[in-house]
Amino acid sequence: MLTVRLLGRPGLSRDDRPLPPPRGRKAWALLGYLLLTGRPVARQRLAELFFADARDPLGALRWTLAELRRSLGVPTALRGDPVAADLGEGVEVDVDVLDAAAADPMASVEDAVLRRCADERGLVLLDGVGVEGSGEFTCWLSVQRHRVAAALVARLRQVSAGLLAGGRARDAVGFAACAVELDPLDEGNHALLVRALAMAGDHGAARRQVEICEEVLRRELGVRPGAAVREAAGVATGSVVGSARPGRAAAVSQLEAGRAAIVAGAVDAGLECLRRAASGAARCGDAQLHGRALAALGAALVHAVRGRDEEAGIVLRHALDVAQRAEDAATVVWACRELGFVDVQAGRGATAEGWLAAAQQQARSDVQFAAILGVRGMNASDRGTYAAAFAYLTESVDRARVAGDARQEAWSLSLVARAHLLRGELAAAEPVLDRSLQLVHEQRWIAFQPWPQVLRAELDLAHDDLGQAADALEQAWELARQVDDPCWEGMAARGLGLLATRRHRPDRASRWMQQAATRCTRVSDRYQWIHAHVLDTTAALALDADQPERARDAVTALTGLAARCDLRELLVRAHLHRHRLGDEDAMPIARLLAVDVDNPTLTPLAAAVP
Repeated sequence: MLTVRLLGRPGLSRDDRPLPPPRGRKAWALLGYLLLTGRPVARQRLAELFFADARDPLGALRWTLAELRRSLGVPTALRGDPVAADLGEGVEVDVDVLDAAAADPMASVEDAVLRRCADERGLVLLDGVGVEGSGEFTCWLSVQRHRVAAALVARLRQVSAGLLAGGRARDAVGFAACAVELDPLDEGNHALLVRALAMAGDHGAARRQVEICEEVLRRELGVRPGAAVREAAGVATGSVVGSARPGRAAAVSQLEAGRAAIVAGAVDAGLECLRRAASGAARCGDAQLHGRALAALGAALVHAVRGRDEEAGIVLRHALDVAQRAEDAATVVWACRELGFVDVQAGRGATAEGWLAAAQQQARSDVQFAAILGVRGMNASDRGTYAAAFAYLTESVDRARVAGDARQEAWSLSLVARAHLLRGELAAAEPVLDRSLQLVHEQRWIAFQPWPQVLRAELDLAHDDLGQAADALEQAWELARQVDDPCWEGMAARGLGLLATRRHRPDRASRWMQQAATRCTRVSDRYQWIHAHVLDTTAALALDADQPERARDAVTALTGLAARCDLRELLVRAHLHRHRLGDEDAMPIARLLAVDVDNPTLTPLAAAVP
């Protein structure tokens, strides 16, 4: 087995024995580019990218490819024009191992990549590798490093949560600590580590980690962590949900009371009842009831209260483990779908797809399929794969209609409309949005209404109906504030910023965009696509208003966020903004990235050079 290591200091080994590295200071950069780009690349393109300063660029490329073949011991690889990175059988690339693990969310933790990452407290892609004088490669490598670092963090969190759910808190600490090392500004990583330390019985270390989190977020972001971080330090040793009186009847009663309280809006009381139900079911030995109580608690932590997705992930993993042992397929589907939804919102699209695919494999009813396909469509749309998004969402709508699930139908229709709007297909978006809003009104679904209402207002703006757009946006803003939803608040404020721009009120537009950024990020478990969408609009409006510094701040934040969360379309837009700011290397990267995004609005954008 030949192993190619791109994470950390690059290296080669055969059957675990190190091999001499390739000669040439650009060899690793070239190999990494070919392996990570994922498609054959023309020789002329490679020569321009890596050897433009050589007297014979194509000759330098030939020599470097030959050196790579010698080091790899694969004489048939890296030949032809274009050059493909097909290394044949018996070759393992560590980045591919990491990506494959994301597709199997219940995979074993015992893989070499994760062990290395935990041992070395993080791994930087192609650490120490660079190409002097190639701004385009530097830009490309930065994007890839963001993406791989995010994939590592997602996998570390996934494994840590699974270990906590399985009662192996001490084993979970190292993985959670590594996630904090890789991304110390993510409050959720700190919450996970604090919970792991507390469940392992080290409450002193848990309290110290809370202090570290508070200091880092205050110093770097000027914010305080939410209550979930501090409360995690008080979790009992070895406990996922706490304790309760034994007895099946008591557990059933608490489960029903908890569900009723959540529906009535008494969230704190409902959560406490659901915790008692889960604990009571565990003590009386009813595995099926235990799994369902845990799933209900996890779902409530996701949907009824903000800032608790870290705890929700652990509870849902525990629900999944219990339900699998009890052979309760319905609860397995429920838990996997909720875990997928959490990851979609957090911008962990690859791991989300793994959870959702697992849920769909065991789904049986139209209600289950409609819900799962709706979230899969949301994930595909966020990542710019619109053909898949439309396929998932259309089937979700059809199944919801057959099942009589009007709320799911409205939800999935709103995402179909969003995709059409993003692609500039206004005529297609209009009837879909109108139907979604009709269903929302029929169901009196006030908590969801701001979302399709904002999308409808954006359509009105496109049709120059500013008065109707203003009425819809103002109502959506007030409703979003009443239901205390940061996502809807951010979207409504963004819409009001666009409205102010159309009315030639730049100062008011700037204030609304600042409000949008503040509102949509005020909780740790934010919907990252909305955050990136707001940053994209902020950058565009600032550039149009000739405010380069404000635009630069937004573009820098957008580039990192979109790369980490694999929001490909928004990453293309970030590089188009960078080009407008004077970065000549940004346009080739935008064109390269746009190949994977099937949005017709990007074709002229990526082709044009302002």
